[in-house]
Amino acid sequence: MKKTLLLFLFSLFSPLALAFSQADLVALLQKPDNVQGQFEQQRFLNALPKPITATGEFCLVKNRGLLWQMQQPFSSQLRITPQGISQYLNGEWVTQNKLGQSEQIGLFLGLLSGNLSALQSQFDMALTGQAEHWTLTLKPSSLLMQQIFTQIVITGNDNVQHIRLDEKQGDRTEIQFNQLLQNQPLSGFAQQSLQ
Repeated sequence: MKKTLLLFLFSLFSPLALAFSQADLVALLQKPDNVQGQFEQQRFLNALPKPITATGEFCLVKNRGLLWQMQQPFSSQLRITPQGISQYLNGEWVTQNKLGQSEQIGLFLGLLSGNLSALQSQFDMALTGQAEHWTLTLKPSSLLMQQIFTQIVITGNDNVQHIRLDEKQGDRTEIQFNQLLQNQPLSGFAQQSLQ
């Protein structure tokens, strides 16, 4: 009798009963109006013995876009919005219109903001963990993404903490996010860039 009662109680409080769903993840990541912090991006290429490393700051504003300000190895500012990808050159934003850009925009904004609907048409998704520590694994389902990636793995808590993009030819990119702040005032440049 005790054994049956213990099994019953265990089943009530098992991970399946308290499962963390994709809807929970979307709600968690879309909760803040903005997320700001630092990033370290490492590009591992088969042809090079050491990764190419870039560092900088980013600002993600809900429904507006992403400001990506690389500081090392050189200074560069990119803005990714639903309207396109722009680079800040000589005091103004210059839009870069390239083939396949809408897929890139949807992918990058979807990865950071928890817009899983933008990703579902391109990937099969598997979510594990809980709100305090989760992993979302994306396997390409569209022909375009299958030509580029073998998988994308995203980990986090109440924010995305790490993204790993494994590419078809064996290269990979890893992005680590640090010193994350939610709902803090934006710098003047971020406000101007993402209005």
